[in-house]
Amino acid sequence: MLRDAQLFVCMNISSNLLAAFLHCPTKCYLCSVRRRGAGNSYADWLQAQRESYEKEAIDRLLRTTPSDDFKLRPPIDDLKTPKWALAVNLQVRVNNTETRLQAVERSVSHGGKSSPRLIPIRFTPNNKITRGERLLLGFDALCLSQALGREVPHGKIIHGKDHVQSKVNVRPLVQEIRGLVAQTAALVANDVPPELLLNRHCSECGYRDHCRSLAIEKDDLSLLAGMSAKERKEHHSKGIFTVTQLSYTFRPRRRPKHLRDKREPYHPSLKALAVREKKIYVVGSPELSIQGTPVYLDVEGVPDLDYYYLIGLRIGASEDVLQHSLWADDAGQESRIWEGFLETLAGFKDPVLIYYGSYETTFRKRMSERYGGAQENSPAAKAIASPLNLVSFIFGQWYFPTYSNGLKEIAGYLGFKWSEANASGSQAIEWRQSWEQTLDHAYKVKLMRYNAEDCSALALVTQTILRLQRGETQAAESGGGVPQVVRTRDLKEAHDSRWCTFSSPVSELVEMTNAAHWDYQRERVYFRSSAVIRRLRRRKRSHPKWTVEKIVPVLPMKLCPDCGRKGVSHGPIRSRSVQELMFGRFSLKRRLVRYDFQPYWCRRCKKVFGVDEKLLKPGKHRNYGSSLLAYIFYQMIELYIPSSIVVQSVNKLFGLSLTTGTIGVLKEKMTAKYMETHQQILRRIISGHLVHADETYLSIKGKRGYVWVLTNMHEVAYLYSATREGAFIQGILGEFKGVLVSDFYAAYDSLRCPQQKCLIHLARDLNGELLDHPFDEELKTIIKSFGVLVRAILAEIDRRGLKRHFLHKHGAAVRRFYRTLIDVEYQSPAATACADRFRKNRDRLFTFLDYDGVPWNNNNAEHAMKAVARVREVIHGCSTESSIPGYMVLLSVCQTCKYQGLDFLGFLRSGETDIQAFAEKRARKQAARATEPF
Repeated sequence: MLRDAQLFVCMNISSNLLAAFLHCPTKCYLCSVRRRGAGNSYADWLQAQRESYEKEAIDRLLRTTPSDDFKLRPPIDDLKTPKWALAVNLQVRVNNTETRLQAVERSVSHGGKSSPRLIPIRFTPNNKITRGERLLLGFDALCLSQALGREVPHGKIIHGKDHVQSKVNVRPLVQEIRGLVAQTAALVANDVPPELLLNRHCSECGYRDHCRSLAIEKDDLSLLAGMSAKERKEHHSKGIFTVTQLSYTFRPRRRPKHLRDKREPYHPSLKALAVREKKIYVVGSPELSIQGTPVYLDVEGVPDLDYYYLIGLRIGASEDVLQHSLWADDAGQESRIWEGFLETLAGFKDPVLIYYGSYETTFRKRMSERYGGAQENSPAAKAIASPLNLVSFIFGQWYFPTYSNGLKEIAGYLGFKWSEANASGSQAIEWRQSWEQTLDHAYKVKLMRYNAEDCSALALVTQTILRLQRGETQAAESGGGVPQVVRTRDLKEAHDSRWCTFSSPVSELVEMTNAAHWDYQRERVYFRSSAVIRRLRRRKRSHPKWTVEKIVPVLPMKLCPDCGRKGVSHGPIRSRSVQELMFGRFSLKRRLVRYDFQPYWCRRCKKVFGVDEKLLKPGKHRNYGSSLLAYIFYQMIELYIPSSIVVQSVNKLFGLSLTTGTIGVLKEKMTAKYMETHQQILRRIISGHLVHADETYLSIKGKRGYVWVLTNMHEVAYLYSATREGAFIQGILGEFKGVLVSDFYAAYDSLRCPQQKCLIHLARDLNGELLDHPFDEELKTIIKSFGVLVRAILAEIDRRGLKRHFLHKHGAAVRRFYRTLIDVEYQSPAATACADRFRKNRDRLFTFLDYDGVPWNNNNAEHAMKAVARVREVIHGCSTESSIPGYMVLLSVCQTCKYQGLDFLGFLRSGETDIQAFAEKRARKQAARATEPF
């Protein structure tokens, strides 16, 4: 209880403010400064419904409660020893926090010895309980627990037409409620209003008109309904705060071949451009086709009860249209209007069902499940099975100059007007409930007219899109003042240029300017008048004929591999010529080397042997020797030179005719050769006592892939994965028993081995939290104490190294840190989150104190990732997904050679595939050279 009392100190909030905060921070702030709303009839109606329902529910409770056990507005002192069974309208104020308990019920234990329990009760007319209502009930219980001095673990919510009582356990909600209370208190205490944000609650908020007019005045990004909060935050970090600013960021991009058949993602910047330019923008080549009789569908229902009472159908697209309105007085007549809907569809040839939004999609599926569909293979069944959801067709392809893709906005932009000024789905709910309560025919007329107008608006939008597809002229001739339609493929791609684009209303001036371009004159004019240019253009590239400069006889086995009998020479000598590089001490020289092979014949087995036919098969990739390949991939892998530049350099210096395609084939050959080397490196890393792990992304033709690095102090292995899912790394390190050093990516947590989290990553995150909450003293105390603890440990490491014998004694300081600072409750949400993070990783932050040679950071893996970053810069997203594993194999060999002080080029030239064997040979040569006399 003391902990909760500390929570509410210096906070001035009420249940009404908390309810407003759950809907919108701006609403909470406006309520706190007691600003009056501009008025909203639907919001006023909702409030009247809640008050009426509360009064009715209390009356029902009073009928079952004796008059002696009832209390109206009892004083706070009566709470601890109540003599009543039911109290209503109870005002509770504790520590500058207040709430109005709509009702409180006293529950006596069976033994009768313990104190009676008080159960707060809330009333809501909704048939479905929302999470917000549960949180408000939890807030009531928390305030009541403060007044009582003991826990109130449960509450009740009475809801719906049947006044159903639902018992709610508020214990799991307490932590979340504390955070919400702290956020509400901070917002109320701040003199600066929060960031303006329009959301779905605006339709039932009394400040709707005020906020929307302010957003339009500011040209705020929240006007764009399709933009998420995360996207808005990203734009704000880039200095983009208005719709107009966002509109200038759209750039038409050329789609890659593998994505041309897929729909482009939604572009909020293009939506902003459409609003700014007052034009309709079309992405790609969407084609709306209606083969048959269009049937425009709009459905009205009661979402809270999951039943439908009105189905509107508008059949036809010409002036001779039919409007059907199928009405149900209650849920029992729902099946009747569904049957009428199916009969109406069956009366037309090839009906095409058209609707707008997901509500009708749910209606179609739910009604088919409840009452069955049309006769199989009938036109009506086909129409229901394959309808046209127009909003899905518009989304991401048609950008109207409206802030959202709602039917009301788009149809209103095209000139359609509803009879009721504020007609909406929320208003329809009000009309329906008013009709149910009064049976006034006027409300029924309003609903049917509103439904029919929605069908007409849908028909207008559909027919407008069809006309615009046929061309702007036809659309303009049909009337309606349809604005210009712009296809994004006709927009010029933005690119940096030092030369401005020349445009003129006089076409002759444009032709003069184009005729003065350098390329045009060289290719068209000078070609006709210059003999030198004509000769250069006609000159054909000649391929030199190289002479063999070195002959290497290959001595095969003369013994038959099957019987061991000595063979005899058989047939002519067969040869293979390869382009090779000869490495001098300070020079490189290209030579054409011929390898001669003598076939042999076994008289007993009657077989020819001694020649590997694979080596003699034709192919460009077989015309290059091992030293040349070593030189090429040394430049690509260790020096990070793009393959196109390597090809250009080698061809120029050595007179070769390599292509980038040939480089790809040669890379596959090198990958196959060193694949086992890569596996050896990986096995040695996994069998060791320490692994550093990290991951990063690669862009592969617009698609993201991921590279994982596993390394110790001597070897590095890079692995490619198409996704960042943890199953990949779990499959690699599933049997690892040593210590894993990594960042805080959750995929590593599932590995069953001791783990050390990188404290550098933690320090960066803590510093970011501190900068975001500069006045949070609780957070600052935790971070400061952690810094003092780690500084003492680092001083020990500087003196003694990473030795358990000296570091293990700091475990007592770590336990003291957790006991005094982490294992307590905090009022600040930031400090609470920070403490939770320390608790969650308690066994992973100071593991290095218990092992020899385990570092406290992941710098080794981050250093290895620098090589991947440089490769990423070289390939520029142009490589294919199949070629990336080859890069990773060769890069693993290269970095492992660097870690062991070996020459990567020398390893490639040696022909070895085992790095350890190469290192041993090199060591023996150096030892022998050191013992030679001068």
